[in-house]
Order: sequence, then structure tokens, then C-alpha cells
Amino acid sequence: MSIRFCIDRGGTFTDCVAIINRRDDPNEQIIVIKLLSVDPDNYKDAPTEAIRRVLEEVTGVPIEKNEKINSYFINQIRMGTTVATNALLERKGEPFALIITKGLKDLLYIGNQAREKVFDLKIEPPDLLYSKVVEIDERIELVNYTCSKKGMNVAIPDGDEDYIKGVTGEFIKISKRPDTEKIRKDLTDLYKSGTKNIVICLLHSYIYPEHEQIVKKIAKEVGFTNITLSSEIMPMIEFIPRSNSACVNAYLAPCIQNYIKSFIEGFDSNIKSDIKVKFMQSDGGLVNMNEFSGFKALRSSAAAGVIGYTNNILSSYKMVIGFDMGGTSTDVSRYTNNELEYVYEAKTAGFTIKAPQIDIRTVAAGGGSELFFRNGMFVVGPESQGADPGPACYRKGGNLTITDCNLLLGRLMVDYFPKIFGETKDQPLDIDIPTLLFTKLTEEINTYIKENKKNISLKTIDEVAYGFLTVANETMCRQIREMIQVKGYDISQHVLACFGGAGPQHACAIAKQLGIKKIWIHRYASVLSAYGLSTADFVYELQEPCAEIYSEENLEKIKKSVQKIIDKCDEKLKQYGFKNDEIHFDIYLNMRYDRTITSFMILKNNNTWNFKTLFIEKFKDKFGFEINNRDIIIDNICVRAIGNKNGNIFIPDYSYLDFKLAGSSLHCKSTKIYFEGGRMETKVYLLSDLHSGVIIKGPALIIGDNTTIVVEPLCNAYIYPDFVEIHVEIDDNNNNKNRNKITDNDDDNNSDLIQLSIFSHHLISIVEQMDRVLQQTSVSSNIKERLDFSCAVFGCDGGLISTESQIPAHLGSMQEAVKYQINILKNDIKDGDVILSNHPEAGGSHLPDITVITPIFEGKEIVFFVASRAHHTDIGGLQTGSSKLLYEEGVAIRSFKLVRNNVFDEEGITNILKLKNSDNYSGTRCVDENIMDLKAQVAANQRGVALIKSLIQKYGLNIIQTYVKHICKNTENAIRSLLKNIYKINRNEELVAEDFMDDGTRIKLKITIKPEDGSSTFDFTGTGLQVYGNWNTPKVITYSAIVYCLRSMLDTDIPLNQGCLAPIDVIIPEGSILSPKGDIGIASGNILTSQHICDVIFKAFKVAAASQGCMNNVTFGSEGNDGWCYYEKIAGGSGAGPSWHGRSGVNTHMSNTRIIDPEILEKRYPVILRKFGIRENSGGRGKFNGGDGIICELEFSEPLQFSILSERCVYAPYGLEGGMDAEKGENIWIHNAENSDEVEVLGIGGKNTISLSAHDRIIIKTPGGGGWGKPEN
Repeated sequence: MSIRFCIDRGGTFTDCVAIINRRDDPNEQIIVIKLLSVDPDNYKDAPTEAIRRVLEEVTGVPIEKNEKINSYFINQIRMGTTVATNALLERKGEPFALIITKGLKDLLYIGNQAREKVFDLKIEPPDLLYSKVVEIDERIELVNYTCSKKGMNVAIPDGDEDYIKGVTGEFIKISKRPDTEKIRKDLTDLYKSGTKNIVICLLHSYIYPEHEQIVKKIAKEVGFTNITLSSEIMPMIEFIPRSNSACVNAYLAPCIQNYIKSFIEGFDSNIKSDIKVKFMQSDGGLVNMNEFSGFKALRSSAAAGVIGYTNNILSSYKMVIGFDMGGTSTDVSRYTNNELEYVYEAKTAGFTIKAPQIDIRTVAAGGGSELFFRNGMFVVGPESQGADPGPACYRKGGNLTITDCNLLLGRLMVDYFPKIFGETKDQPLDIDIPTLLFTKLTEEINTYIKENKKNISLKTIDEVAYGFLTVANETMCRQIREMIQVKGYDISQHVLACFGGAGPQHACAIAKQLGIKKIWIHRYASVLSAYGLSTADFVYELQEPCAEIYSEENLEKIKKSVQKIIDKCDEKLKQYGFKNDEIHFDIYLNMRYDRTITSFMILKNNNTWNFKTLFIEKFKDKFGFEINNRDIIIDNICVRAIGNKNGNIFIPDYSYLDFKLAGSSLHCKSTKIYFEGGRMETKVYLLSDLHSGVIIKGPALIIGDNTTIVVEPLCNAYIYPDFVEIHVEIDDNNNNKNRNKITDNDDDNNSDLIQLSIFSHHLISIVEQMDRVLQQTSVSSNIKERLDFSCAVFGCDGGLISTESQIPAHLGSMQEAVKYQINILKNDIKDGDVILSNHPEAGGSHLPDITVITPIFEGKEIVFFVASRAHHTDIGGLQTGSSKLLYEEGVAIRSFKLVRNNVFDEEGITNILKLKNSDNYSGTRCVDENIMDLKAQVAANQRGVALIKSLIQKYGLNIIQTYVKHICKNTENAIRSLLKNIYKINRNEELVAEDFMDDGTRIKLKITIKPEDGSSTFDFTGTGLQVYGNWNTPKVITYSAIVYCLRSMLDTDIPLNQGCLAPIDVIIPEGSILSPKGDIGIASGNILTSQHICDVIFKAFKVAAASQGCMNNVTFGSEGNDGWCYYEKIAGGSGAGPSWHGRSGVNTHMSNTRIIDPEILEKRYPVILRKFGIRENSGGRGKFNGGDGIICELEFSEPLQFSILSERCVYAPYGLEGGMDAEKGENIWIHNAENSDEVEVLGIGGKNTISLSAHDRIIIKTPGGGGWGKPEN
């Protein structure tokens, strides 16, 4: 007898599938064990306990819990685990020190500068995994840069030993070699301090790893044993993700090895020599336990589930959506034409990891997701009760969750659920506790209805539980739509492969909402991640960086590089006992268009080396176009070696089955389950009693071992030997049913609370998909990487309906742009038109922000608009630091039909953008890139149009427009409640504040609140005149600032729409800096003055001290035919508040774009990042300290123009309530004087444009944030 154990240790449950083979029996026996992952009162380790119980059962020999397990009968142990993920989430890894290039010690703390939660004033700093940092004075410089033709052809000096070819074939220059004696001293001091683990991350080590190797050699000599090199972990460009990957691996590796050591100590010594213990990696492949690494283990458990369904579905399923709903979250994946979708960079537990992994999207909605009633809406998650305490029905004092909904509604049956709950771990689920809690919650909801929704019926507890279930399903559908539809696929053509403990209870409802007609549920659905391990392959993957242009001339060189990697992989797999006929190699080239960042791992077709065609097809499939006359670059070569001893997976032929409806005697009992409309008599079947070929008509409950399948009305379950296939009726009458069940009465008192939540999810989903399309189809780094754009949906009157903008400056301004077009074009807006605008008097924020607006017609009437606003950095010249008038800042367009009658007017917009005015100021510098980005905006809008029309078809126009009004009213009510509460707190105090721009211009605000209705006036009377400069700001920016500030003061999420401004009256003096007239400059109003407006509003409300007060905009480049431009915002400190410290080195308030990675920066542009770190002690001291600013030092390799727009260089960011002011900003030019060896150090003020010489440096010291409260020391 031999047993293969396949174990999935999940966050809530540990599932074990034991496959038993006996010599005298050709059939395999399968035993399934399900245990709580954490149960210290009953066992130390769940996987070991599962193995112990199986061995006791099959051998009949008792095994004491503390006894070492005899491994005689164990053939193999395969495990997927969340050990790594849990250790990272709970920060229980091993401390280590970070060894990094000089000047970059704070880089991983700063990250990409963006705030994770844009409206949180209490900005949580990242949890750093390292405990100490040592900087190494070394430097590698790239010789060539890619932003211009000139940069690609830099001459290499003959005989200079500092110029060397890197591993990619590119030339590098060693500008500073490591000082080995200094490194030895620093590492010795570090070792003596008690640190034993180090991670070495040096800039550009992916192309030249020798410096990391030098440091490693010295570290070994000093005594360090655990040494991690970023160049060995993941030799790919992008310093921050590569360094994070190395840090995560070093942090988790000891945890994983300790777990493995602890696990094998539960067995006799033979486990090490005679049995292969293998673990699942994030890429879906198995590795031996001694090679299981931390950063490749983070999606181990989820990947096992994907392998479980992809290796067991019918071959006739061409497109499949994996839906794995567990206790904590839900994982969504996609499998098409026998090919999994992979990603090579993903964010896990706050860290961006570079590692090959199956593309799995996680939704914070699982069986343990909590239920809330907030602001009159049903909310599910993201908070989860997890395994401990778990749902309320687990008898551990947990709160209400989705599992409690299913239990209350009859979708789970206590008698058929494992009895593992309560203090003694042997009690059943408790239905009384959730019944009591739902009763209380229903009373709360009904009280709200009586006070606010007098015309709708009160809810029963069944209706409340079902409402939460419906909202949870829509939350999960949002993620599926975002993953599938944004790629241009039709969801309805997919099969839903449903598994996980909670998945089969939701499968039919999810399928109905998505229009999916077929569901696949395996017999072992609740333990499919464990079952999938039994058919998984062994995988060994190697990557090497490359920088070759893909061409026929370079193909032989590429083939040789591939073969070298294949030889290494082949040798490795043969060490593990695989033979030639058991080994297969997948060859990938990581390819991208030159001067773009989006790359694709292209899998070699078995019969050809023509990667170019495959790349172009994939690019066009994703983005809808190709880039002509552009080289294709290979960034990496990857070989995935697959070892398979199981042979080809055999999927039986089931054509012999003759399906017939189940007879009346097959069900074991009947029960009443709540479906839409009420409780229905429902038959209960045991899966073990059902023979293949039976059809179970819904409604029904099918209960298997550890699996409960809910078959809803209009669904039929077909029973196969190994799985259940559910056919879902999606009939033509469904749309009418959707319309009939929802009232379209305009009265807000009639709006159903559950439908409010559902429609809110629908609208947000539309905007999310528009965002994704724009990011994917754009080509400029500012839109694609820095995410400087917003998408939104508007009503027929131009009012904002929905947006998920991460750029607060766009929040209140975009609707003014739509309204402007409605007012001037009136009946001249036709179906098939797309309108472009960027003029400040047309609702624009500043000229680089181009808004593209598309009307949506129903018949001959406009019913909605969609719009996208994106920052085109090439609009205007390089003189932004000194512009005074609007025409100096680029092309200004009030209204232009970019698309007319569905035809893109490329010639028309090209002529406008190329036009130079009388003073020779250019409209833009890179027309081709602008055109491609504008096409991306049109494509994003078209996605929004299609989704809204689909929604209209499903529900009807009247219902959608009615619920749009209800949702906006709901938002308005939340703002009114906020203002009423503020009035109560500040009854007799004036809400007034003022602040000054660096030129002395005052921004003055008085806020008055009417307590009876929560309306308010924001009066900026007394604000200074518009200035002869460019920091005037269009009045729409003030609207955006008000929306942002009010939303930030709310402690719960609300939909972002025109309801935010409905209770607000705004008074802005005409001709002031906040409402300029004429053609005065506005280039920096959006990026500087907007920040002051936010500070003034928060000061008036006594919410937070001043933040850095600007965005520190940097622009540099060169003009001409080979010209180029780079644009960046540099973060600073955020202001402290009544209960929080300010965050250091972060974008604040109206800015939230990402900064480009240092290695990408230096590869593209003639610039060297000498320093980028925290400006220590620049934040204001206080009871709560303000955040520190940043020091950024740039050296330029060639002459160019440089502009800066910044503030707070004269007036410091102020503290409040006794808190101290922060340090002011400062900008310094280190200039190599012409015809002299002297170096001039010059202050350039807050706003300037200068011409730099080669090797000049710019040092930018950004302001900190003000402190709050009198310092205690």
C-alpha cells in the first residue's frame, strides 16, 4: 500500500486528499479530511494531523498525537500553503538588513509615492521588512538612453576600462567601484550588532551583477550565512519591485524553512531520504521542499486550485472562469484554449513582487466577509472574520458574515456540516446566534426606512440576509467583469468553474448575474486545491535579462541564449530523476515595443520561431491596434522546464450518458430555502445517492462530502461521475423581470436599499473597466505607468454620476467640462461624436489635462455621457516654470469634434496640436504619442458606452436614471449629515481660515453651515487678485478641492458623484487667483494653488495641519526634431492631525500619481538619480509630528532645459493647535561654470526655467507637513 497526500493549508481550513493505492486493488481509494487550519487546543499542525488521521483509518493502528508518524506507507506529500502569505500579512518573518546603493536608502519606504487610500488623511506608512540599512558607495551608469535617436548612439571611449558590456550586451559605465575595505568594516559592524541576514540590492544589478557579488563575497567572509541578491532572485529591470521581491524572499525564507523543518519533525527520519515532499508555487508548478522560496510561494494555495480545475474540466470547455470562494476571500482566474494566463508582477500584502505567477485576482469577499449597514446602503467586506473567530454561527463570538446569510436562508444545512465548532470543537453550526444578530440588524435597517424611506415596505430578516447575499454576489461579479470584459471577451461564452468551500452556494446566482449558461462543479469542489495537487507538474524556471531588438539578424544569437538556459534547466530536472521523455520546455520572450513599458511574455509556438507575429497579435488583441515603424525589444528570455511523471491527463468520454430527470424517490428530505421572492419548497439530495445521467431540477440542494451545491430555480444540475454540470436558463424574459421587480419612482422615499447598493456597484464597475482600458491602450508613461488620468460617467445634464478617480484634482471639475459642451453645442452633439476640450474656461484644469467626452444616445435622445481626462505631458513647451500667459502653455481647445460620425479626425487634431503661435510657442512636442493616447481615451469611452447600453438593456432606461438620482441623493445626504455633525461640534466658532502663496497672494475662506438641512456656503471673498504668473487656477479646481476635502472627512465610503456638491454653495470672486479671467497663465494652478485650497479648507474645519502645499512639478527635456520631455511630481510630507502623525515622502491631497522606477528613469533619459530619500526632520514637531519631505538629487548627462513649479519656499507649511511649522522647500542648481573648473551653487526659487550644462545637478528639497498639538518634549 502507498499513499499520496495532497494537502491545501488555507487561511480558514486545511484540506487533505489522500490517494491510496493497494497492490491487490487496481482502483484508487480517496479519503478527504477537512480541519481548521488553526486549532492549537487539538493539534499543533493541521497537515500533520490530517496525515495522522488518514493513517489511523487505513491501517487501523492508533497514532498518538505527539508520536512521530511512521512514513512507511507514505509515497509522496504535496502541499499548497498560505504559510508565506500569512507570515507576510502578520509581519512574522525573519529580520534582516538591507544593503543598497548610496543615496537610495529610503527608496523602498517611499515606494511609488502614491497613497493606497486616496481619501485617508491618516496615511499609514509601509511596514518595512528590513530592520537596518547600509548604503554602499558604488555606481553603475547606463551609457545609452532610449528617449531619442541621439541617446541610442552614444560613443564608447576606446580603451577605457570603466566601460563594460553588461549581461544584456548593453554598455555600462562603472562611475564608482565598491570600496571593499569600507564595505568590510560596515558589514562587520552590522554583524556584531546581531544581524545575521542581509539582502543586497544595487542599482542596475540586473544588467551588471558583479557589484552585488563583491558585497556577497565580503559578507560571507564576515560570517553572514543568509545572503539574498536581487540579481539572483529576479534579474529583471525595475529596481523597486526587484528589491521588494528580494526582501520578501529573505523575510519569508526562514519562516518557510522553519515550517518545513517543524513539519518533517513530526515524522520518522525516512521522510527526508525516501519521500519527496513537494510544494506548490505561485506559477502552478511543484518544487522540492528545499527549494520552496518565499516570494514564489505567496499564491501557492490559490494556484493549486487553478491547477485543480484546469486539469479536470472537459476538453470541450474552450473558455473557463475559475471562481474559488473560500472563507476569507474569493479568487478569480481564466483559462482559455488550454492555456493559463500568467503575470510577472503583482501586488501581495502591500508589496509589488516580480515573479511568474498565474493571473489570479482576489476579491475581499469570502464566506467570512462581514456585513455592514452604512449610509443607508448594504455593504459587504472588505473586513473578514477569517477562521478565528469566524462567522457568528461558528460559536466563537464572531460578527455576521456571508456564511451566516447562507445558513439563515436555508442554503447550508446544520446536519450535513462538519461538527467542529464551539469550545469542545465537536458542536454543529449554531443558527440561533445569527438569527438573533440578523433580527437586531433588521430592526436597525427598518428604523432607517421609517425615518428616511417612508414609502417602501419594512424588511424581514430573510430579505435583509438575501439583500446582503445579493450585494456580495455583485461585488464578486465586478471583479470578474473587470478581469474578462476589459480584455474584450464575452463573459457569457465562458463556463464558470466553481469551487472552494463557499463557491457552490453562490454559483447559480453569479452565473445568472453574468449571463453564464454553464457551471462546472467538481465532486471535490470544496477541496479542489488539494485535489489539484495530485495532477500538478514539477516546474523549474530560469530567466536571463536581454536587450536585443527582435530581428532576423539577431535570431541566431537569441536561439543560442535560449539553448544555454535550456541546458541548465535540463540538468536540474535530471538531478530530480526526470527522464528525457518526461521533460518539456516552454520558451518565452518578454517583448515590448521600443519606448513603451507594457511587455508581454510570448510563448514560443512549437513549430516556429516567429515571435514577432505572436507579439503583434497579442498586442492587437489587448489594445486594438499596433505601433508601426517601431522596434520590438526583448527584455528577458525565460525557459519553463516542466517535469511530468503522471503522463497525459485522461478526461473520460461521457457521451454514453443518457440524461433523465431524477425520480421522486431520490431526494432524502425537503426544506424551505429563501430565493428571490420568498421561501420555496426545496428538495435535498445526497450526491452519493445520485447516479450518473440524472438531472436534478432546481430549486434543489445537493450535498456531497464537504460540498453543498445550491441549484436555483431556472437551473438544472446534470450529474456526471466526477462532477456536476449546471445549466442556467438565461431567457429573453430576464430583462423584463429585472425591470418589473424594481420601481422607477423618482421619489427618493421609494428607493430600495439593496438596489441602491447593486446599482452603485454597477456604475463603479463601468468606471473601473474604463480606467483599465485607458491604462492598457495608452502608450505614454505618464498615463500607463504614473496613472495620471480619470474616467467618469455623467448624466444627460452633465452632472457627475460615478468615478473612481485617484486624481482628486479631477473630482469636481470634469462635470463642468461636460456641461460646457452641452451649453455651447446644444443640439449639435450627434450619435457617433466624441468631443475634445482642455481650455480652462471650458471646465479644464490645465492645458495638459485633455478631456475626451462621448455622448450616449437612446433613440434620438442623449441619456448619459462618459468622459476620460488624461495628462498629456507633451502639451506646451519646456518653459512651464516661467509662463505668464495661457498661449505660452500649449494648445488651448474649447471644443473640437475628435470623432465625427464614428470617424477619428486624425488630420484635424494633428494640425491643431502642431500649430505654433506668433511667438513660436508649440502646441505639443510629440504629436504621434498624443494621438495614440487620445485614441486610448476614445477606446476607454467606448467601453463605457457599451457597458451602459448593456445596463439599459438589462434594466431599462427609466430604472437606471431613477437609481442614479437615488445614489446621488444618498451621497448628498451623507455630506449633509457630515456638515450637521460639524456644526454641532463647532456651534459658536467661526469656520474661517487663510493661507498665503509664496508671492503673498491670500487665499481666504469662510464656511457657514445651516444646521437645519446641512447645507453650507464656502465663501472665498477676500482672496487675492489673479497674478501675472501661472499659479492662477480655474474655479473648477476649487470645486474638486471641496469634494476631496469633504470626502476625506467622512469615515466611510460613499459613491463619488454630483451629490457631493449638492448641499454646497461656492462663492469665488471673479478675477481672483481662484477664478482668473482672460488668457492669463494657469499652468501651475492645478498643481500648486489647489494644494493650498485643500490646506485652507482643512484648517477652517480644524481637521489637519498643512501638508507640503504643492506637487513639486519637474519637467526637463530638449526641443527639436529629436526632442523629448520628462515630467514628474516629487512627494513631500503630509500634515499631522488630532490623532495621527503625518506620513513622510508621499503625494498629498490633490496629487496621487506614481513616480517612475529609477532604473526605468535612467534607461530612458540622460539623467542619473544621485539621491532620492527622506529629508529628515523637515516635518513640523508636535504631539503628532508632520511628515518629512524628500531630497531628490538629479545629475544630467547632456545639456537640456529644466523647469520646476513648487511652493512653500517662502511660507512654511503651518502646524495647528500648537504644532510647529515644517521646513520650507528649497531648490538648488549646482552649475558647472562655462570655461572654468569652478562650480556655482545657485538657488532657483520655487518657480523657474533654466538651461543646464552637461553634468549639472539639481537638488530639490520638498517641504514637510505641519505638526499638530504642542510637542510634549
